[in-house]
Formats: sequence, C-alpha cells, structure tokens
Amino acid sequence: MITLDSPVATVLGDQKKKRDAIVERLGLRTVADLLHHFPRRYVRTGELTKVDELHEGEMLTVSGELGRPYVNTYQDRRTGRPAYRVDTVVRTDGPELRISFFAKSKGTAEWNANRLKEGRRGIFLGKVGKFRSDWQLTNPQMVLFGDPDEDAAQLSLETLRAFYPIYPLTKGVDSWDLQRAIAFALSVVGEVPDVLPTVTREQYDLLDARRALELIHAPDHYAEITDAQRRFRFEEALVTQLVLARRRRAVRELGAQARTGDQGTLLAAFDERLPFELTAGQREIGAQIEADLAEPHPMNRLLQGEVGSGKTLVALRAMLRVVDSGGQAALLAPTEVLAQQHHRSITAMLGDLAAGGMLGGAADATNVELLTGSMTKAQRTAPMSRIATGEAGIVIGTHALLEERVIFDDLGLVVVDEQHRFGVEQRAALTDKAGTPPHVLVMTATPIPRTVAMTVFGDLEVSTLTELPAGRAPIQTNVVPLAEHPTWFGRVWERVREEVDKGHQAYVVCPRITGDEQEQGESDQLELDEDGNTVTPERPAGGLAAVEEVAAQLTAGPLAGLRVEKLHGRMPPEDKDRVMRSFAAGDVDVLVATTVIEVGVDVANATAMVLIDAERFGVSQLHQLRGRVGRGGHPGLCLLVSRAELGSPARDRLTAVAGTTDGFELSRVDLEQRREGDVLGKSQSGYRSGLQNLRVLRDEKTIVQAREAAVGLLDADADLAHAPDLAVAVARLEESVQSDFMEKS
Repeated sequence: MITLDSPVATVLGDQKKKRDAIVERLGLRTVADLLHHFPRRYVRTGELTKVDELHEGEMLTVSGELGRPYVNTYQDRRTGRPAYRVDTVVRTDGPELRISFFAKSKGTAEWNANRLKEGRRGIFLGKVGKFRSDWQLTNPQMVLFGDPDEDAAQLSLETLRAFYPIYPLTKGVDSWDLQRAIAFALSVVGEVPDVLPTVTREQYDLLDARRALELIHAPDHYAEITDAQRRFRFEEALVTQLVLARRRRAVRELGAQARTGDQGTLLAAFDERLPFELTAGQREIGAQIEADLAEPHPMNRLLQGEVGSGKTLVALRAMLRVVDSGGQAALLAPTEVLAQQHHRSITAMLGDLAAGGMLGGAADATNVELLTGSMTKAQRTAPMSRIATGEAGIVIGTHALLEERVIFDDLGLVVVDEQHRFGVEQRAALTDKAGTPPHVLVMTATPIPRTVAMTVFGDLEVSTLTELPAGRAPIQTNVVPLAEHPTWFGRVWERVREEVDKGHQAYVVCPRITGDEQEQGESDQLELDEDGNTVTPERPAGGLAAVEEVAAQLTAGPLAGLRVEKLHGRMPPEDKDRVMRSFAAGDVDVLVATTVIEVGVDVANATAMVLIDAERFGVSQLHQLRGRVGRGGHPGLCLLVSRAELGSPARDRLTAVAGTTDGFELSRVDLEQRREGDVLGKSQSGYRSGLQNLRVLRDEKTIVQAREAAVGLLDADADLAHAPDLAVAVARLEESVQSDFMEKS
C-alpha cells in the first residue's frame, strides 16, 4: 500500500532520468513531498491565453490554437545534409507566436506536422525570441488536447480540467511529468493524515487535507484554488505560530530577577537634566519597559522606529533603571564605529552621571565602559575588571562582549542594536553570560510591517516609536538616472559644493572599498525570481564605485579644494575614530564612505548624501543611509545616482525610496519586491525562509487567525495531545534551523 511516507519512485514509473531529477534536484523524496509540491500558477485550458505584451528571453506558458503547419527543407551547414523544420503559429488572445520544430529526417518532420493539425489546442511552454519581425517559440514543450492514443503526453478534452497546473521545475522535468505523477499518487495513496484538528477546520471553515490536495492540483474553478491555498497557508501559519507561542510561554516560565529600580536614583537624576520633553511615544514605551523589567520573568521586547525617533534614549533609560536595581546593562552594537558613537553619545548625555567613583562624579553615578575587538590586551584589562566587579553599570561593545573571558557581575539587561546585523548564536552568547535569564530589548531602525513582526518576531512583544523628535527637517530625495542623463553626474557635485558653501557637510557612499573587493558585512539587494531563487545581478559596465578611487577622483576633480576624507571598515580603528571625530567636529567637508555609516552616525551639520551605484543597495539600507542627513534642523538632500534602466526592478526600488520617507511604507515595498527570501533569517542563520505557502503581507488575515487559533489550542492543551499530527508538525519545526533562529532572536 502506498502511503505519504512511501518513496516517490513508487509513483514515478520507470523513467530513471526524470526520477533522479525529481528526487535530487527538486528534493522530492517521498509521496508527501510530491503532493506538497504545489503549482506556482495555472493556465486556463478552455480559452486562449490573454497575452498583453512580450519580452524577448522570457519564459512563456500559454494555452493556444495551432495554425496550418508547413514542412520546410534546408541544408544543415555543419553536415551539408538535408534537414527539416516544421513551422506553424500558435494563436493566443493577443499576438500570434511562430513555433518551429527541427527534425533530422523527413519522416519525423511529417509526423510532427501531422499531429500539429490546424485548429488543435494545447499548452505551449518555451522561451520567447524574435525571428525577423515575428515572435517565436523554438522547440517548445507542449501538451496537445485530443487524440489521446497518439502520444503518452496528450490529454483528451473529456478528461482535461479547466485549469492546467504549472509547477516549479528543474532541468529534465516537465510540468506534465509532475502533473501525471501527482494525479496517479492521489488515486492510489492511502490515508492522508490531517494536521489541523476537526474543531479548528470547522471554526475557520477550512478544507480537510485530502480534499485540499485534490483541489490544489486539479481544480475546475478559481474558488477551488482559493479554498485549497487558504487551507495550506493557514496550516503553515498555525504551525509557525504554535512554535512562537510555546516559546513565549517558555520564556515567561523562566525565572528572572525583577528590576524595580528601588536601589538608586540614577534614572530620576537623568530625567531631571533632560533639556527637552520626551515624546508621548517615548513616555508610553518607557512605562511599558519599566513594567516589563519589574516582572519576575524575562522581558523580551522589540523596539522599532524610524531613524532618529529616539530609540537609543528609550534604551538608555531602561539601562539606567536596571542600574538603579543593582544590576548591569550591556548594549551590543554591530560595528566599532557604532559602538564608539553610542559610547560618546551616552557618556555625553549622562555627563557626571557617567563618572562613578571619579572626582567630580555625581553621587549616584555609574561607569560606562567601551569594549571593542581592536582594543589591546592592556587597554582591555581595566574595563574588564570593572565589568567583572560590577563597577561598570553600562557596558557598550561589539562582538568583543561575546568573548568567554568577558565576565559580568550581574547582567540584568541586554540591549541589541540593529538586531538584523547579528547572528543568532552571537546574541545567545551574550544573554548566556547572565546568572539568571536577563531582560532583552532588541532595537531596529528598519521598520517591520505588523505581520512580519508577528511572523518573525512572534516571541517578542513589539513596541513602535512613530513620532520624530522636534528639529528633524524634511529630506528631499531624487534619483539621478545616468542611463538616460549621463551629464547630470556633474550637477551632483555642484550640489554638494553648494551645501558645503552654506557651511554644511556631505556624505558620499560607495558600495565598495577598492576595486572589486566587497567590504565584509556588506550585501547587495537580493533579486529573486518567481520561484524565490536568488538571481545574480549583472555587473554594471565600468565596475562599481569604490571609496578609494572615488575619493581620489573627487579630490583631484569636482571637489578640489574641499576637505575630503575616507571611511571604511578596513581602516585601523584609531583612523576610523579620528575621521569620525573630525567629521563630527566640522573639520571635514565631505566624507566618502561605505555603508559603515549606515546606522548610529549622528552629525547634525550633515545635510547632503550622495549614493553612487544606488541600485546596489536594498530599500531598507537606502532609507537608513538617507536618515544620516537632516538631523540638525536643516533640510536634507539625498541623491540616488544610478545606472539602472528605466522599468527595471532596481530602478523601481529607487523610485519608491525617492517617493516617500515613510519607512513603514518602504518596508512593505521592499518585502513585496523581494518576497520572503530572507524574512525568517537568511542573513542571520544562513538558510532561506521556511515559509513555503505564506506571504506575510498578502496573508495578513490568515496569520492573525492562526495566531488566535494557536493561543486557543495551547490554552486547551499545552502538549497538543488531542492533535497528535499537529504536535508532530510543531515538533519538527521546533527542531529545525528556522526554529533555532526564532528561539534565539
């Protein structure tokens, strides 16, 4: 008896090459894998496909009608022998497509012409090309309707469904190979276990598993496709939400030391000295965090907000609360430049409150320590001693904080800045340094749509700062399209000079440091095809802009006479710090840098930013970089210099960024363009998304319902004993790499 666990070979027949391709290249090893390899789209079989426009080189799948075939004889240039070609056309609801089939013998050509009868209908799949002025498909794959005895690949009109499924494929496997194998598997497979409990299916009006499989592979109506897809999307959302809900409950059950702030007055003293009023959002979220810190279980909160919304201030107040409770707080930053920036800004904000034990320090002052990888052993000795004894209430650092020899006296709060820049193991390594589970505050300036946060950060409570502090000026963003207007490049540098002449400063950002080398940690925007596979972008003519070359060209050319400096990740730490201090002090007019300035760099006098080869950056990265200007009350200018062609996905990204400064709107644009290729942590865990059927923006309602269902199921039975098949699916995900990421995020 064939079951879902049976090897896929049991339903594939004796075609070894196709069987090997399906197993090895598509990864379909069991009948269950095969049945859950869903169509990516459907072609209507009962009508001609509507074709609005064609693009050379695109893969086209159409339902069409054949014109009259002709057998043409020509001489093969390589062999000098006669060769044969059958030409005909496929009529669509749009342009006709010429199709050609080549044959070595006249008999084969005549056989092809005989089956390609005028008026016959079929599905045709191939790459669109041009022959003279005609669109054509050469040797397309096809399934013809009618006369089923002619060929095993033919389908009779009597048995053909209204929709023909088109599957994600690999070389050597056609869509109809999978369609026939799946149809056979559905006819012979025994019981199909249902992950969804009956009560859940009834509550949310969902199909049972077998019926959903039948309809998703062989539908007669759009409504059947919709119902089947909804069932499988809900199933995936429910399993994911159960994993996250169980994680939330497990975290709550962990013992943590409540940090009520009853052992000091550092936070009160800091608040009294603030020269401005906290925004309503900062006050509200600050109260949420204080309530979380006072609980006897760990806080696990995500703090997100626009660039410049005041997240660091909220985090600092939380850290001071923990210090007032007798504990320590650690802030983990992704780069040394950002760690140094945090150390400078936090020390400056605290003033004598950061001079604990020093002459002139305030009564309740603490120590703020900086620990980075570039510090020598001698430089680290004293800070590490103060961290170990508890003298240092606040510790700021990079990956150096994760080293085994760094010991805390009483680590009560871990703040992770720009969480997407850290791997899960790194974040876990810091929280493991606490005697009892510490409270965790994760910050990001990359806005996350509600459903993404719910799916990816479902084990975190989410707080969002939507207000910008007073003094933030508007930023004008323009695309500089060199593909159409190459002469505009000169005007870019004229605008930079104009800003400097007004007494302001500018950034110039390049995607590379020098030549072809890419800075560690940089990554270009991912392009994904319709199946979610990574597409390697073509290298622009002339190479990509690099800091070393651009700085030299600007100094010798359009920005001659201005004070130009370079900044990138491979510079010695002391040089990076010197350059940043000089720029912050106004001693540098133009800073030519890589994305090392993407986060945390705050220079109020900087009003202009030029991004060269801007198409090489992602939407969120462009938004982050743009946020470096307009911070001091002066209007900002951001110029996106690009060689991307009009109408290309890269150009569309730039147009979207230029069209709005709303980070939440841009995050939706970003996700819609690149789909969920890395939404579950590609950059963090090294694996692609575990989402197969869900799209977190499209399926918002489904995700919300699944979260509600997950809570109800766990309230009724935390072990899911009443739903054993669902329990197995949840356990499988919990044991997977994706679960490892979610648990430690």
